[in-house]
Amino acid sequence: MAKLTGFITAICLFYSQLTYAGSAQKTDIQLPIEQVEVFAKNVEHYAANEGARAFIIGRVGRAEAELPKGIKFTHTAIAVYSQISLESGEKVNGYAIHNLYQKEGELDKSELVIDYPIDFFWGVNALKAGIIIPTADVQQRIIEVIATGKDKQLHNENYSVIANPFNNRFQNCTEHTLNIINAGVYQTTDIAALKINAKQHFTAQRVKINPMKLMLGNLFVDDVSTKDHSGKVKTTTFTTIGKYLQENDLLAKAVVLENNGKTTKLL
Repeated sequence: MAKLTGFITAICLFYSQLTYAGSAQKTDIQLPIEQVEVFAKNVEHYAANEGARAFIIGRVGRAEAELPKGIKFTHTAIAVYSQISLESGEKVNGYAIHNLYQKEGELDKSELVIDYPIDFFWGVNALKAGIIIPTADVQQRIIEVIATGKDKQLHNENYSVIANPFNNRFQNCTEHTLNIINAGVYQTTDIAALKINAKQHFTAQRVKINPMKLMLGNLFVDDVSTKDHSGKVKTTTFTTIGKYLQENDLLAKAVVLENNGKTTKLL
């Protein structure tokens, strides 16, 4: 019995790595607040200097050595240049970040939450940001989807960290982001049509997991399900979104921005 308990504990720890601590809204700060604040501003400045009105943003929510192979970022969202109302009533311009976050205490459910760069990077393990800037036309289409509330129509609250991007049984943050992009590109919120187009043009990330671990993850980890998969488990990631835009001539720039201001190409 003790061996079984230990094995189940190991499975849960494995899936806590897969879940990344990245799609949770409230996490404890891991780094000095001043460093996080400066980095968040640097991300905003970089995006603004590139003329980005909307871009896809990624963060690292747990130790990079613990991330599954092929996964570079733990949470993905869309940043939109907006007029922001401060608590003082003052209005300023900056980036509002549109997230799909897991619900606190109900990890197999999600909600849509708007926060800001300092909030977005609050609990990161590394001051590193993924920045994918689509073409100007795609940016405008993304903005229109969000401004008209169509992003809410694309939301499925049933959450799985390894959600299949080619059907709508479950959803994670990256799949929701892909849905918004494609709703803008194809000018529709018809989920069935969006999934058909994704199957034709989007290449998902293979998630290599031992079948026994998959089975036990289904049984013991709330935010893990393979019920939406048949065959190999594949999901959406920050990098696969970048590749999708690049392959279809919808990408302006994709980089990783580090704390020292250095940028490297993502793709």
